[in-house]
Amino acid sequence: MTQANPPMTRSALLQPFDLHGLTLPNRVVMAPLTRARAGSERIPNAIMAEYYAQRASAGLIISEATTISEQANGWRESPGIYTDAMEAGWKEVTAAVHAAGGRIFLQLWHMGRASHSDFHDGRPPVSASAVKIQGDGIYTPEGKKPYEVPRALESWELPGVVADYGKAAARAREAGFDGVEVHAANGYLIDQFLQSKTNHRIDDYGGSIEKRCRLLQDVVQAVTAEWPAGRVGVRLAPNGVFNDMGSPDFREQFLHAAGLLDGSELAYLHVMDGLAFGFHNLGEPLTLSDFRTVFGGPLIGNCGYTFETAEQAVASNMADLIAFGRPYLSNPDLVERCRNGWPLADLPDMSTWYSPAGGEGYTDFPAYQAG
Repeated sequence: MTQANPPMTRSALLQPFDLHGLTLPNRVVMAPLTRARAGSERIPNAIMAEYYAQRASAGLIISEATTISEQANGWRESPGIYTDAMEAGWKEVTAAVHAAGGRIFLQLWHMGRASHSDFHDGRPPVSASAVKIQGDGIYTPEGKKPYEVPRALESWELPGVVADYGKAAARAREAGFDGVEVHAANGYLIDQFLQSKTNHRIDDYGGSIEKRCRLLQDVVQAVTAEWPAGRVGVRLAPNGVFNDMGSPDFREQFLHAAGLLDGSELAYLHVMDGLAFGFHNLGEPLTLSDFRTVFGGPLIGNCGYTFETAEQAVASNMADLIAFGRPYLSNPDLVERCRNGWPLADLPDMSTWYSPAGGEGYTDFPAYQAG
């Protein structure tokens, strides 16, 4: 276990927060964490319900990334939200979380070029442009393989992709979620449209900072047609290199996107502002303070925060909430450990992070036993 910290009984991080009428008991958010426990059919199940319910003391849970369509797939055994069976499986999860007193948003995901033809009956993955990921490769149902050159989506196809987001958002509502988050970060499809590194289009979806925002705007519009805007969040990753991202005009691009979202009265903007998982070094990194100048709604900070830095961010009004990812792998009672100064359990072995091996490294972490 890591060393204990002083109790945070008067912590700003542990104060309630009104998220557009949804009362959060604290400012701690469980970040989306892909865990690959949904099986080959991608249907949420009882062990996933147990896992999320164990972590229900978070102010808000954001689910693992969940694909909106077959075209969106690209991670083995990750869950989806595009069939009746998937919707029913998620209903079991949300019921368990609510029974434990929690609140949970579903993260809507399309992987775009971060996929492989093995997931699509031999058809190439899709993206904004035919720009291949430069990286170590991808794990497919047939084993690890090199990344492929994606197929650029045709302009006429994009309304269908947008409609898939809307349908998935509607299913999330029927499954009992408290809201949804649009995943526009980490080099997945919407991020591929936002960034000049991956978007070389010259149609209405590319060629300028403004046009590269169009897909994100269209998706937000489709999702807010199914949910009140105050129950829809968006996640951005301006500084990161995950999935071979990083664009020279990232500061202008992401501040413009955030400014456009400001007019939508969204639940929050979830910003991967930390540099713990790599920085592209294409300029000064964007900070939460930068986003405060263009986005007036709630801000969630994420990536590499400790209890102490999270407390500082909330107490200084730099952030309204802070998302924790990896600490939640082995600390289902993270909020209680923060409040009482209890030490954190060590991270599980990485071989279990995305394993289909049931509860091992997943639901087998006990709450802290004081004394």
